[in-house]
Amino acid sequence: MPGRIKADDVALVKERSSIEDVVREHVTLRPAGPGSMKGLCPFHDEKTPSFNIRPVVGAWHCFGCGEGGDVISFVQKVEHLTFTEAIERLAQKLGMELHYEEGGKPGGGESLGRRSRLIEAHRVAQEFYHHALLNAPEARAGRDFLRERGFDSEAAKRFGVGFAPRGGEDLSRHLRSKGFTDEEVVLGGLSGRGSRGLYDRFRGRLVWPIRDITGDTVGFGARRLYDDDRIAAKYLNTSETPIYKKSTVLYGLDLAKKSIAGERKAVIVEGYTDVMACQLAGIEGAVATCGTAFGVDHIKMLRRIMRDEVDLAPAKVVFTFDGDAAGQKAAMRSFGEDQRWASQSFVAVADGGMDPCELRIAKGDDAVRHLIDDAVPMFEFAVRTTIDRFDMVTAEGRVQAMRAAAPIVNSIRDSSMRPEYIRTVAGWIGVEVEQVQAEVSRAQRAAARDAKEAKDAPQGAGGRPGGSRDAGSGGSRDAGAGGFRPDADTVPEPSIEEARASLPTPDLRDPIVFAERQLLQTLLQYPDSFALDDVDKVSADAFTAPAHRAVFDGVRGAGGPQRGLSVQAWADRVTQAAPLAVHGLVAELSVASLPTRFDKATGLPERRYIDALLTRVQEVSLTRRIADAMSAMRRMATDSHSDPAAARTLSTELQELQRELATLRDSAS
Repeated sequence: MPGRIKADDVALVKERSSIEDVVREHVTLRPAGPGSMKGLCPFHDEKTPSFNIRPVVGAWHCFGCGEGGDVISFVQKVEHLTFTEAIERLAQKLGMELHYEEGGKPGGGESLGRRSRLIEAHRVAQEFYHHALLNAPEARAGRDFLRERGFDSEAAKRFGVGFAPRGGEDLSRHLRSKGFTDEEVVLGGLSGRGSRGLYDRFRGRLVWPIRDITGDTVGFGARRLYDDDRIAAKYLNTSETPIYKKSTVLYGLDLAKKSIAGERKAVIVEGYTDVMACQLAGIEGAVATCGTAFGVDHIKMLRRIMRDEVDLAPAKVVFTFDGDAAGQKAAMRSFGEDQRWASQSFVAVADGGMDPCELRIAKGDDAVRHLIDDAVPMFEFAVRTTIDRFDMVTAEGRVQAMRAAAPIVNSIRDSSMRPEYIRTVAGWIGVEVEQVQAEVSRAQRAAARDAKEAKDAPQGAGGRPGGSRDAGSGGSRDAGAGGFRPDADTVPEPSIEEARASLPTPDLRDPIVFAERQLLQTLLQYPDSFALDDVDKVSADAFTAPAHRAVFDGVRGAGGPQRGLSVQAWADRVTQAAPLAVHGLVAELSVASLPTRFDKATGLPERRYIDALLTRVQEVSLTRRIADAMSAMRRMATDSHSDPAAARTLSTELQELQRELATLRDSAS
């Protein structure tokens, strides 16, 4: 049969190919008994290794998924090749020439299979680009770009960096001269086809070769250099091709693989120059994605290399992110996938939000190494990022922060660590440990309930329960309701009008809220019962119900209780000064009956009743301020960078507040 590889050559390829060497390009192996080795299976997700090879026999088998075979079948399956392409791939690595039946060649006369041809075209393109960077006068902008970022010609050579000429057809002509067809260079994403023929995919850009795990160049990333570049995007990447799938490729992995396997530590950065900066600074396990988010396939690939197994000491994964909102969002997405790792995940963010490349330029290699060494646990970063959205100076803010942080604490894989994490989070927020414990327990029950509902719900379109959610939508529950949402910051902020209109109805079952209501009723219905200094003693934040606080703002905005005005005129002034959202509540409070006795002579509420209301509201205000101060002191106690002078000032303020509360209570009694 024309094109068929001779049986003797097939047998020779199989005999000469070391299954251990071939598998090690994809899986880090460790001894598994006499004559055997094992690692995490590349064909299914697992946390305990069940993939085994026997080098002497030349065979592999996974006891988890049941797959197995010889070195040829492994290459076929792991690289998605045909039988013939797998043999050609192995023969190419061996430097062995193949012979075909009746002198035929695969693919209609080509000496290599399609994948091998595309790989070879990319190798030729990389050499062409690199030569242009070093020699072409127009590549000066690219050389300046690298030099400004601390990369010399040796660094460019190590990472294969090149320059795509601006002409538009230079690479296409070069590839044709090397015997590649138009179909091959278009299929490989190196050229495009227009009305006038082929044109180069990248023009006038600095280019980085993207290599697969075995070291073969399978695509390129290109950086904009010139202002007149007709393509506005700063970075362009090769579109997906038969040899390039961006979700399964990590830039720099071919160079980082040995370090990741040896140290069982991977560093995930955000760009090509960051990988260069880290690896040149001694962080040899640094890699980056290529124009896509860090995803599940990337996790699986790294886990196999770093032996991320549950029965071994934890490996380490460090993510570096910019300090801006986009960087925080990317970090929270990574935390959302944290359960897929058996290893410990960490986050490193440089002061000032600098990326590793910028940090190396500004402060040198040591600063880059310290950035990675000082990375904080992913859990800590996720919690701090979440609670930073809330105002922890107020009791309301602390409660909201607890509710948002609780699902994160509940999601920690090692449940034995939760008590310690709960104590830590309580210190960050400045609340009692028991309060955080209660919120975590509530989050645990909510998660169990949601899991049960998801299991019991009918499957709709796309396999989602009920089929009502769009396949591209983000998190499903509000953090305060017991569900962690990595994409919560995508929800638009409400307008001022919407926020006012959404003021919650005061809960009159709460005795404190009920006392606030009675005080406001008295202020509106019997302003002559109050002196101006009575109102001055009460601050707006003394009211726990937001609607009551808004009404009291209207009282103050109207100038406080004024003698000589009719009750109607006084209520009208308060209404005009109060936010629109509480106009109806002002009217309600102006006519609602008061549960108290009245002085027969004056027709006003008894003074002791008013004094009791004023005392109660002031007491609540002072108690809250004391709690705020104590919370701040707890946070200072857990912060090694806190200012001792500020702590002393806060301690003095706390003592003064406690004395003021004691005086108020003595006066009331």
